[in-house]
Amino acid sequence: MAIKTIEILNVMVFKRHLRKNNAAFRSIEEEDSFNDGFKLEFCDGINVLIGENGVGKTTVLKMIYAATQWSVRQIEQGKTRRLEQFFSNSLKDNDSLKNTKNKEDYCYYKVSDGTHSFEDSLSHRGIFNYEEWLGLEIQSVFIPTTEMLSHAKGFLAMNQKYNMPFDETQIDIIVNASLPETREIPSVMSKILDKLSAVIEGTVILENDSFYVLKKDGRKVDFSLEAEGLRKLGLLWKLIRNGLLENGSILLWDEPEANLNPELYPLVAEILLELQENGVQIFLATHSYNFAKYLEIRRTNKEQVMFHNLYKSRNLFLDEMHKLIPGMDDSDEAIFSQSADRMDKIEYNHIMTADNKLLDEVYEL
Repeated sequence: MAIKTIEILNVMVFKRHLRKNNAAFRSIEEEDSFNDGFKLEFCDGINVLIGENGVGKTTVLKMIYAATQWSVRQIEQGKTRRLEQFFSNSLKDNDSLKNTKNKEDYCYYKVSDGTHSFEDSLSHRGIFNYEEWLGLEIQSVFIPTTEMLSHAKGFLAMNQKYNMPFDETQIDIIVNASLPETREIPSVMSKILDKLSAVIEGTVILENDSFYVLKKDGRKVDFSLEAEGLRKLGLLWKLIRNGLLENGSILLWDEPEANLNPELYPLVAEILLELQENGVQIFLATHSYNFAKYLEIRRTNKEQVMFHNLYKSRNLFLDEMHKLIPGMDDSDEAIFSQSADRMDKIEYNHIMTADNKLLDEVYEL
């Protein structure tokens, strides 16, 4: 099962879009009826979210993850978790996630697989279409930017007793890595495990509530002593070995390139493409042009990878109103998106612009 779309209105950075009808002039009051939220359409393969800081890439990933968690019947504890907990366990309610000046405005996010939909209304404090969504059993894994396995010893027990300063994605990744390994491994997954094992020079094991890398020469190295980039690959090895990335599952990975040696970008891109070829839908958020480009050039067909650029833009309608009404607030910005199968088809591409600026400075030397 693949996630097809997400819609967001007045949540976090995603303000409503106001659009002016080009056919005829409308007053501000009439124009309010033409409100639009943010919407993205995804491919069944690898979806790469790019854009500058503060445009909502991680927010999109966490909303998809939250929705998938509500589809699983057996995770009863998950049914009490709301979106704010995937950002911070210290948030008392979802009011802090709303982005609207009018308390009556609708605030929601909606995730759909094309047939079923999950809608979490922050303004109504309720889940819509829950009956049709529950039971879809969408298996998903969220890898946060923060490396968590080196902090695993005693973490889950402490988290049950105290209010720890971590969000639910950080807690869940420890839970998922702590699950028992599967008895059988599909041959294609075994090949991926071999590639990862060659880089970390061993395998990842869990003993006495702590993770270690069992090296090929027999040494057992505490996970925290490995380079952080290698810990990322070790975590990916453990998730695959635990059977969490199989046909029909979803992988959400926030900044996979962080603390990773650029020489390993091709390997990670290759592994992600292999996972996609074997039925794993993937969502990534990245700031690295080189990492994203490797996914583009290493794919075997353009349907495998789609790039989604999120960017801030002044509301066109507000621009026109500002010209007509002196003193009107012109600081309001909304988040827009552009999707394409190639990086060079995207406008307002900040990571490509930054890369080009560097090349310009090099040429000027």
